[in-house]
Amino acid sequence: MERDDAWHLTDDLMVEHGKGDPFAAAIRATRMAMIVTDPRRDDNPIVFVNDAFLRLSGYERNEIMGTNCRFLQGADTDPSAVRQIREAVAARRDIAIDILNYRKDKTPFWNALYMSPVINEAGELLYFFASQLDITDRVDAQMRTQNEKEHFEREVGKRTRELTEALAAKTMLVHEVDHRVKNNLQMIASLLTMQTRAIVDPTARAAMKTMLTRIEALGTVHKRLYQSQDVQRFDVAEFARELASDLVRGSGRTGIRLRFDLEAVEVPVEKAPPIALIMNELITNALKHAFPDERPGRLSITVKPDGNYFEIGISDDGVGMPREVLGNRSFGKRLIESLARQLNASIAWQPAGTGPSPGTWIDIRLPRETAGSRETT
Repeated sequence: MERDDAWHLTDDLMVEHGKGDPFAAAIRATRMAMIVTDPRRDDNPIVFVNDAFLRLSGYERNEIMGTNCRFLQGADTDPSAVRQIREAVAARRDIAIDILNYRKDKTPFWNALYMSPVINEAGELLYFFASQLDITDRVDAQMRTQNEKEHFEREVGKRTRELTEALAAKTMLVHEVDHRVKNNLQMIASLLTMQTRAIVDPTARAAMKTMLTRIEALGTVHKRLYQSQDVQRFDVAEFARELASDLVRGSGRTGIRLRFDLEAVEVPVEKAPPIALIMNELITNALKHAFPDERPGRLSITVKPDGNYFEIGISDDGVGMPREVLGNRSFGKRLIESLARQLNASIAWQPAGTGPSPGTWIDIRLPRETAGSRETT
């Protein structure tokens, strides 16, 4: 049967509207590939096929009529999709599904199949109507996008692993550097201790001991960095606890009670040494001047965020540092002021006898961005 005869094929369907039905004419003329099958016949054969379907599949009409449409299936057709179509036929329901089909020349194409039953008013199933649309370009584009996505995810995963390994190597290297610096500072401290024992001049010996505490404070910084899992940030609160405890223990003063009010605030590691030196100077001065003649007392250390600032407070309940000590231009005082400028910090000094309670109170305030809390990037 020639393709020109397709105009008359729908007359055989004998639909209730009879011959000349404009719906039947539309099926014959449309560029959408369409077929009609008859489930009342054995194996649900094709009883109508329009020219658009012949162009899509590459078959002649006489090769298709009276056969089941499974001839479109091939080696890579998804069995699950075939099963869903069969279930829809058995259940007499609509189905829309994308399925890999094959043309007569065995070239594959993705078919957007829509199939629906035709049921009369008596509830009898008369036909199945099916339309096909070649969506190969769309599916190929989706597959390319999926392949590119998977390739991108693989590359991201690979790069992430490389960066993780690089970070682990960097962390190990930085920890090794901190460990070696700590050991070197300990060696320097040991040499200074030996040298101090040989110094007769009390003033020179006191200066040497003061320098020794500064070196030990830096050693404590590198010890904490070596022990930390984060090589970029430094916890000031935990450092303050360790430094104050070490200084009081090293002073041999058993009557000094430490009081801590600490909240975790971190700084970039490059800020740790100057903060450590400032705290060392202030705590050392408090131990030296606030509690003379083995006087007992309390030394309080505060570390906490305060709005847009980060605060370090050091106070005592002793006799405090006299005004002349606070006002002189000693090396320690100049060091504190220099380090404070480096950190953009301000220092408030309340000397003994000027507040509601005895002792001296010192407050150091740093801008929050310098403090580098966890929320700051």
